Amino acid sequence: MPRLRPLPAVALLSLSLLAALPATPAQAQSRRERAEAKRDAADNAALQQRMDAAEKRYRDAMLAVDEEAAATATSAALTEMKAVVDACAKQHGCSMDTMLATYERLLKATPQFDDAIAEDGSADPIDESDLDDTDVPDSANAASLLSEEGQRFVKMVQFNPAVQAGIRRWLTDMRPSLMDSYENYRYMQHLMSPAFKRHGLPEALLFGIMAKESNGKVHAGSRVGAVGPLQFMPATGRRFGLGNDGTGFDTRYDPAASADAAAQYLQERMAQLNNSIELSLAGYNGGEGRALRVFRDTGGRSFWDVDVYNQFPAETKDYVPMVIAAAWLFLHPKEYGIRWPRISARPATVTLSQPTSLYELTICLGNWGSRDGYLRALRNLNPRWEPGQTLPAGTALNATSRIAWLYRFNCTRGKRLELARQVMAGNVQSALVRVGEPTSVVAANPATAPASAAPPRAPAKPKTYKVQRGDTLGGIARKLRCDIGDLAKANKLKKPSYAIKPGQSLKLDGCG
Repeated sequence: MPRLRPLPAVALLSLSLLAALPATPAQAQSRRERAEAKRDAADNAALQQRMDAAEKRYRDAMLAVDEEAAATATSAALTEMKAVVDACAKQHGCSMDTMLATYERLLKATPQFDDAIAEDGSADPIDESDLDDTDVPDSANAASLLSEEGQRFVKMVQFNPAVQAGIRRWLTDMRPSLMDSYENYRYMQHLMSPAFKRHGLPEALLFGIMAKESNGKVHAGSRVGAVGPLQFMPATGRRFGLGNDGTGFDTRYDPAASADAAAQYLQERMAQLNNSIELSLAGYNGGEGRALRVFRDTGGRSFWDVDVYNQFPAETKDYVPMVIAAAWLFLHPKEYGIRWPRISARPATVTLSQPTSLYELTICLGNWGSRDGYLRALRNLNPRWEPGQTLPAGTALNATSRIAWLYRFNCTRGKRLELARQVMAGNVQSALVRVGEPTSVVAANPATAPASAAPPRAPAKPKTYKVQRGDTLGGIARKLRCDIGDLAKANKLKKPSYAIKPGQSLKLDGCG
């Protein structure tokens, strides 16, 4: 094997001198770029770690059993993710697409709860995007739709004493009704407003009619037979496609269908009445035949002409300015110091994981995020179902993203669900006792009853049940351990309403 010769001293000296020479500009730049790339890679890795940690905190929060703790934790996690996305935008080499994809995926998973501060200083967590998803029309556009001159509607409000009186009433004694109407409308806005926009009518007019007719209560009914959020009479409803849909449900109660019918009806009236919004509203309330006859007999004079005005009943004289006043306030709340209720109304669907009723859901959902709870919203969005009716697992209910959030936390498991069921099972009849029977739970408990007390006899199973006020077939079935199908069949009750009335005697077939 040949031996390697050592380098000559001259060669070694040359190598040392080369190493000592300063780097060329190109070499120095290359080293800086490598160092910067290394720092960028480290910074990007740190951002990714922050994003991963925030996502884990978010997903852990989704498993919480308390909605307030979950909302606080998810809000903090989303805030951190937003900060990471902002930092990524400023960081060289950071993958914005990856960061944004994670952030947006979780934004869509559940409602976001921003830590807004209410007027009283308390935390007011609410999905702000839900509040801004549907803007009210501006006053100029609404006015131009209501009159050829564009300013007649403005003058109608500003200089008409009757409308000003209507505004005064809405802002004083009737302010609670106005607030309730707005809150109820916001939950149904996505169902009702498209029809008016489609027919070229202002949304404010829809709100005014609904506020005056029903306060936004879908199941409202009048003494003369008008029902629904916009109070259609049976015959008028049938003209515009409303009525029994073949299942026993009256579509006059349906927000979308009734809004479409109301828009068609108003278009028809305005075409007949020279686009007079006042006379069209008078026809809506006081009868289209009367409005048309008065219009023709008076040569098309204004509703406020004394000869025209006095031909309408007192209810219509009140109705017209009150609707216009509510529409005006819907368009101009800030001018009158109105702060509408903050509503998280983004539409969502809840698929029931177990049998329940709207009453039971209302109890277990609680009223977090809503002063009055969610019964009215659930009823308005699901007008087909009676509130006490037991709905089978798998039923899809119209709801909001917040209701869906609360359902997952409170109505699928846990103590709140158990308490809701216990409350639903309670009734006055079960609390009543007869002479000789235990008078309290304590006395009926063998562990605490006197030793000499005879054990209570098991009551004989009743063969019939007399319906009490507030009873529903679902509630009776739960109370008496009946199969609701057998119970309905034995008493010839039809789906889906299973209508019963106080005093009715039910055969208890299928009861345990």
